[in-house]
Amino acid sequence: MLTEFSVQIDDFMLYCDSKNLSKKTLSSYEQTLRLFAHYVDRVHGVDDASKVSTDMIRSYIKYLRERGKYTVVSDDFTRRLNHPQNRPDIGKPLSDSTLGNYLRNIKVFFNYLVDERIVKKSPAAKIANIKPKRKKKKMLNESELKNVMRSFDVTTFYGYRSYMMTRLLLDTGLRISECLALCPEHINFKNFAIHVTNPKNGRERYVYFSAKIRKELQRWVYYRDRFCDSDWLFPTTRGTQMKPSSYEKTLRDVGKTIGVEVSPHQLRNNFAKYYLLNGGDLITLSRILGHSSVEVTKVYLDFDDSEIQKKYQRHSPLGNMNV
Repeated sequence: MLTEFSVQIDDFMLYCDSKNLSKKTLSSYEQTLRLFAHYVDRVHGVDDASKVSTDMIRSYIKYLRERGKYTVVSDDFTRRLNHPQNRPDIGKPLSDSTLGNYLRNIKVFFNYLVDERIVKKSPAAKIANIKPKRKKKKMLNESELKNVMRSFDVTTFYGYRSYMMTRLLLDTGLRISECLALCPEHINFKNFAIHVTNPKNGRERYVYFSAKIRKELQRWVYYRDRFCDSDWLFPTTRGTQMKPSSYEKTLRDVGKTIGVEVSPHQLRNNFAKYYLLNGGDLITLSRILGHSSVEVTKVYLDFDDSEIQKKYQRHSPLGNMNV
């Protein structure tokens, strides 16, 4: 049955569409809000967002902590489509990061309702944000990175493509979504630059690559042109745009074979750490990564003591003087 809450979510999603948000963001908003609407209707008998109270949101967060992953879906169609009952982690606790995302999405929705004058005040305004405990991302050493690179079968289109993507991510700090949206015309080989036209925050920017990757990238373009007719720099074997999940699985499987955990985001994090350890500055790094501010970059990085020690030895004032 179509409720007022459903209509309000539809209107909010239309508003989000007009802002040209990413598909991932849109999907996150819609999933969160449909499940929240389902909960307040079933538990509190509320089918209008304007009647939601602060206590209802707090009780929902408590409920999320207790129910576990994938135990509730918004409708039977979703259950038939995704088969959550078959997931190996069903029922396991939701992380603080996931809970924080849910609460943040709910807050964005009610802020929208305030702006549209559907509600006078957001019931989520007084609820403190959930700050996840950040896990330190391990910096892969040179030997581990070599083993990752050697694990790809570069005699195949699939393996060669994954190898080149891995090297490009490590050399540039690109997000995987940005990498997979690249077309050959975005590459400026003369100036060692890549034009990123679909960044997460909507702000186009340039990232740069090394002379070493330049030659490899040129060889990949020639190879790709022989085997595939596609608009994308790293297409599927059918010429379509590759999905991030496909590469993530490939990289995860490679990591398992050599006994390390590795992901696209970890490559981006490692790029940032090595950039600073090699003498790069934080302000330039922030622009390369496409962060909104240097403060975001500071939170993004979490050096351990051994990494700080290496950076200190490289930049020690007395160590670099003939005094």
